[in-house]
Amino acid sequence: MRPGYDESPLNPVPAVVWALVLPMIAAEAVFGLAQLGFVGGGAPGTGLAMRQIAVERTAYIPELVLRLWQMRVFLLDQSWRILTYSFVHLSLMHAVFVIVFTLALGNLIAHQFRAWAVIALFFGSAILGALVYTLVAGLLPQFQFRPLIGGYPAVYGLVGAFTFLLWTRLGQENANRMRAFTLIGMLLAFQLVFGILFQDGNTTWITEVAGFAAGFGLSFVLIPGGVARVLRQIRQR
Repeated sequence: MRPGYDESPLNPVPAVVWALVLPMIAAEAVFGLAQLGFVGGGAPGTGLAMRQIAVERTAYIPELVLRLWQMRVFLLDQSWRILTYSFVHLSLMHAVFVIVFTLALGNLIAHQFRAWAVIALFFGSAILGALVYTLVAGLLPQFQFRPLIGGYPAVYGLVGAFTFLLWTRLGQENANRMRAFTLIGMLLAFQLVFGILFQDGNTTWITEVAGFAAGFGLSFVLIPGGVARVLRQIRQR
């Protein structure tokens, strides 16, 4: 190609972001092939059955964690649930939304964070979100707290990291930093309206808000020079 014309018109998604979504894509491919009869013997409903089994084996269950904590018991074969629940979803549409958001937000932040930091943001937000969810479940035993399944808490962590980038940039421009929280405000407003309309009593929004806070907070230490940048801006005020 001619010099100056060899740049791709599309911004390629970094490999680390693809590494995060490929397990989700692979899981949905298996469920889909099973439903079509190509995997699992071809019996009707095989895909749905395989998805249900995967959900049961990977979901993070706060009640189980609280019960084990009270018994002072640690089960290594159950501890991985806090990592695996982000990669299996309740439906194809559920997975598609998580995959699209992960690709889009991951692509936006991966150019500012190192690859290992993107992974730390994803898993750190999922883990901290689940732990906060468990803590709230322990404090409010009168409410029902569903098992966690799906990648939304981790996605909200990426939203938190993106918000951090906007927040620091607006600070450098001496602009209103509150504008950086527009995206999370819109997402939470949408969830509120959805909850009011359908009255599903879903408490998993706690995990997502905690995931956002985790992603925002972790960005201070994971982005190159993040702490120094914020301290410098504080001194300049």
